Amino acid sequence: MSDIDTLHPLDLDSPRLSVENPQARYDKQGERPDAERVAAAMQRFSKDFGRTAATYMESCIHCGQCAKACHFYTATENPKYTPIWKLEPFKQAYKRESGAFSFIYKALNLKHKVTIEELEDWQTLLYDSCTMCGRCSLICPMGIDIATLVGQARHGMFEAGLVPHELWAVAERAEREGSPLGATPKVLKERIDWLADEHDIAIPMDKERADVLIALSSIEIMKYPQSIVSTAKVLNHLGLSWTLRSDGYEATNFGLLSGNSEWQKDMSMKLIQAAIDCGARLVIMPECGHAYGALRWQGANMYGKPLPFQVLHISEFLAEKVRSGQIKLKPLAKSITFHDPCQISRRGGATQAPREVIQALGADLKETEDTGDLNWCCGGGGGVVTIHRADSLRYKAFEIKMQQIDAAGADLAVTSCSNCRQTFDDGQAHFQWDKTMHSLLELVADNLAE
Repeated sequence: MSDIDTLHPLDLDSPRLSVENPQARYDKQGERPDAERVAAAMQRFSKDFGRTAATYMESCIHCGQCAKACHFYTATENPKYTPIWKLEPFKQAYKRESGAFSFIYKALNLKHKVTIEELEDWQTLLYDSCTMCGRCSLICPMGIDIATLVGQARHGMFEAGLVPHELWAVAERAEREGSPLGATPKVLKERIDWLADEHDIAIPMDKERADVLIALSSIEIMKYPQSIVSTAKVLNHLGLSWTLRSDGYEATNFGLLSGNSEWQKDMSMKLIQAAIDCGARLVIMPECGHAYGALRWQGANMYGKPLPFQVLHISEFLAEKVRSGQIKLKPLAKSITFHDPCQISRRGGATQAPREVIQALGADLKETEDTGDLNWCCGGGGGVVTIHRADSLRYKAFEIKMQQIDAAGADLAVTSCSNCRQTFDDGQAHFQWDKTMHSLLELVADNLAE
């Protein structure tokens, strides 16, 4: 086995982490009897069987279109990766326990009780082979939001203690320490002091009042700190009143990815409360896809009422300032191909924002064959990049992106998600690929016109 095959991407002190990939396994948290695990999963499944989920469950016509939309199916042609099939235990529980004809399904045993073996088998389908990218949801002719249903099915898996251990570990650490990668308030302050000194730039921390609150992802803090400097350059250039807050800065939400809605709420409420405490009218989310979705589209649900501030992804903010003429950029005499992060573009609706910024840079945009809302996922989202046993499958899916970016023939590959960027860096090392993924934010900061 080569060094490249034995290393994993989530190391932040060296290019890659020397850990052997484990054998096939089913991970369990805690020491509970299997019957209790199944009961816990069924109880949580039932909580998510509302009208919307029920409509989705009853609407599937088994056309198979979602399979062709899935990067894991496309890369392997294995039918088990058909997106709707990943929901079978969830759907099985619904048909037997909650559906309109559940009494018939139960009386005739048309749908048997979900077993621990099924839940264990489906762990790899719900977590390892789904990034919740939503491409299947977009393609479904019946409008079934399969990605959302996978997120709901993960709720039951978490309650049963059946989460891949790496994903569970980073989610638990985020709940316990405030950051999935150890970027605690103390670490953040040390990083900010170092960056401010190293780059001779003002990076305000813990201001009592500010119009703008900046959120960060742990990957940026620990691996891509230049993005923090770039954020400061842009906001200082605009003369805005802004701050980072040590009581609410971590945007990455592994509660959402692991399936623990309480942990998801805890992470969201730290940001929400920090924004309220400093009177922010705008919260800018970092280059992180699921972080954006967690606060922009689910934050109000966590808060229990409309958020008292606006939420923008950094690419939306940059596009808005370019549009208003507040940001002017020096021409970039290069061609660019843009990788659309699924949770920001397809799931988040901010598809055109980065293209406005690229146009303002004067760069020649060379789109990939599938782009915008139909862009293929990098394969690392949804927590998949954390799971060691998923590496070989993830690399197969990543080849789709490599081929399309190579075919586009641009000088630079650019994205607006640090998790995508991390997945690309890992893929580059694994395949010894000659392409490097760049940050849209950093390009803007480096090309600000005076």
